[in-house]
Amino acid sequence: MPDLQRMLEEFQQLVRIDCATKDERLVVDALLAKLKSMGLHPEEDDTGEKIGGNAGNIFFTVPGNLDGPTVMFCAHTDRVLPGSGIQPQVLEDRVTSDGSTILAADDLAGVVQILEAIRLLEEEGIPHATVEILFTVSEESGLLGARHFDVTKSAADYAFFLDGGGSIGNLVVQAPYSGRITAKVLGRAAHAGGEPEKGLNAIVVAAHALVNMTLGRIDFETTANIGLINGGLATNIVPDTVVLQGESRSLQPAKLRAQLDHMVAAINDATAKFDTTAEITVTESNLGYALSSDEPIVKLACAATTAMGLTPNLIPTGGGSDANVIRSKGIPSMVIPNGLMNAHRLDEYVLFDDLTKGTELVLSIIKTALEFPKQPR
Repeated sequence: MPDLQRMLEEFQQLVRIDCATKDERLVVDALLAKLKSMGLHPEEDDTGEKIGGNAGNIFFTVPGNLDGPTVMFCAHTDRVLPGSGIQPQVLEDRVTSDGSTILAADDLAGVVQILEAIRLLEEEGIPHATVEILFTVSEESGLLGARHFDVTKSAADYAFFLDGGGSIGNLVVQAPYSGRITAKVLGRAAHAGGEPEKGLNAIVVAAHALVNMTLGRIDFETTANIGLINGGLATNIVPDTVVLQGESRSLQPAKLRAQLDHMVAAINDATAKFDTTAEITVTESNLGYALSSDEPIVKLACAATTAMGLTPNLIPTGGGSDANVIRSKGIPSMVIPNGLMNAHRLDEYVLFDDLTKGTELVLSIIKTALEFPKQPR
């Protein structure tokens, strides 16, 4: 059984280390030291240099003593803001932050669950085939660590990403396609006090676009958001530019395209009304996926969950993860929850029961995988 006290102590230690996406150096160093003390041989790649960060992905193998499929388990080391100065609170049945920061269970709960599973393989002498571990950087800034991971280093037949919210037993089989939009709305500068009538306020033009743009929950498969607005130089200058940055996600590519077209049309309609223009860039990702219940990796996850006495619950997610990228590189991949709740919020938490069950699921997958075939690459 997982050692809850050991997991809680390790989790608290890791979340207290200040960290942000592209600034994972201290967490990565702590993990490298832990892994080496466990007699493992982790390698850090050069992803940090490629993305303008200060740390790379960690990858290593836990050699097996049985022949069978190679299973890879993955979690990311970065976190969203505010993620510095975290003070974890151990309550009766859960861990939370003190309310002034996130908790960083996304995704250090997954990291700790994987570390505990590795220890138990050795301590309990559990027979197993080769296991691979990947701890990525910069997941929160566009899945950059996974994008730069060299999959030729991996021999994995199946890859599981401990990066989903919700209770253990949920299995994520559908992830969204996504698109990003950047629009530089053009106005005309003028002195705001002396001759404002000679100017055209780009922020006002952008505001008209936003008023007529449908955002938020579009339908049960589609979302959209404008998350960044930047414009203006001073209160006494009519702003001549404003930049909007947003996104849309959908489980259906056609719905994604339609929503992005709608957002572009709202901007163009607003600029036409004010007799100006906007420079619009739309970038789409084809990394979404939908796994059928008869795919080997889904069958493996369901069998491992059932072996724990839990009922598998196949669900979609609206969030992207490193699984989207690694799957696109040819390794069968899916997300399994690590038990975190309220991700990216100040009231984020993880229950003790889910923390330990996450490790139990990792071990169950390792054992159950011996009954499954290797996958062609």
